[in-house]
Amino acid sequence: MSLYVVGIGPGRIEGMTLEAKKILEKCDLIAGYTVYTELLRPYFPAKDYYSTPMKQETERCRWALTRAARGQETAVVCSGDCGIYGMAGLLLQLQAAMEEAKDVEIHIIPGVTAASSGAALLGAPLAHDFAVVSLSDLLTPYETIQKRIRCAAMGDLVICLYNPSSKKRAGYLKMACDIVLEYQKPETICGCVRNIGRERESVQILSLAQLRDTPADMFTTVYIGNSTTREIAGRMVTPRGYKDV
Repeated sequence: MSLYVVGIGPGRIEGMTLEAKKILEKCDLIAGYTVYTELLRPYFPAKDYYSTPMKQETERCRWALTRAARGQETAVVCSGDCGIYGMAGLLLQLQAAMEEAKDVEIHIIPGVTAASSGAALLGAPLAHDFAVVSLSDLLTPYETIQKRIRCAAMGDLVICLYNPSSKKRAGYLKMACDIVLEYQKPETICGCVRNIGRERESVQILSLAQLRDTPADMFTTVYIGNSTTREIAGRMVTPRGYKDV
């Protein structure tokens, strides 16, 4: 009995790994957040889908484990990579608590996360050390998020922000920028990528001061450069330090 946790990449099938595509082709059932299952339907129309909205991740994962325990080929899909802000950890936790799922073998199929796919559109902002922080406080205390941003800024790391803003968190990106501005110059090079690999994809390079007042949403990935990050020929680049360049 197997359950597959599949990272589907940014959205288009071209951004999906060959392994992920192969697994989804063989599974009968696909479970996931509604936005992600709708992205997959055009490519895998004959599958049975189980979709739930945000905040129902536990219900979705329990359902998938139960189906897999019954012997059905089941996949739980996540955007990007399933182990980076994805369902892989939750499924492993739930399996340990579900007696009926103890014999299910969970296979974790990695995918291309937003940090790397968005970085490729911007240029090479993550060519040196960086930190990834989600600004969503649904599962992480606000104070912890602030602390992590501050530590990354103190360490002069490039910072990649997931879930930078929402209707209930309209000021969170501004908060993050204000913390970084304590350690970096206002002209620090930053980038925003929205709808990576999907319709209406957009890319923007701007300063840290400009980023502070830039609208963003849950489909935006934000990159705050470090003290060495530069804009080179319209691309965001963090040099790694090669001496002969």
